[in-house]
Amino acid sequence: MVKPQLLMSLDLFQELTPDQIDMLAGFFQPEGYTVQQVVFHQGDRAQKLHILLSGQVEILLKPYDGEQLPVATINPGGIFGWSAALGRRQYTSDAVVTAEGEGLSIRGKALRSFCEAHPESGVLLLERLAEVISSRLRNTHHKVFELLQENLHPQS
Repeated sequence: MVKPQLLMSLDLFQELTPDQIDMLAGFFQPEGYTVQQVVFHQGDRAQKLHILLSGQVEILLKPYDGEQLPVATINPGGIFGWSAALGRRQYTSDAVVTAEGEGLSIRGKALRSFCEAHPESGVLLLERLAEVISSRLRNTHHKVFELLQENLHPQS
């Protein structure tokens, strides 16, 4: 079991009460990540949401008709694998470890069940998660646009 104090130290859980965090802590599992480990592949069944405590993870997107693109770098405190939390069937990108580290994971189904059973806590948690997701989508859009521009106008 993950200690509640660890969750309290993370931004995602800042607005939750100690009792809410105590309930949630039992759903998290510790994870160890090694360099070049593929945490999940694009198209894999989306099962877990991950929170990185140390190390680094690269998020790579493979467009239908193009090469794989790096779209985000996850640093300590960052969240990845949020397709699982949203109830999506598959991950939309690859997650590859670029620096050894540790993290936490929670099954998406367990997180959604917690949110349904504790609506007040669930709303706070989902709002924080939505902030992370919207920020990532904005950054991904910007990164993909830059990559497309580079390919259209290569520097001589």
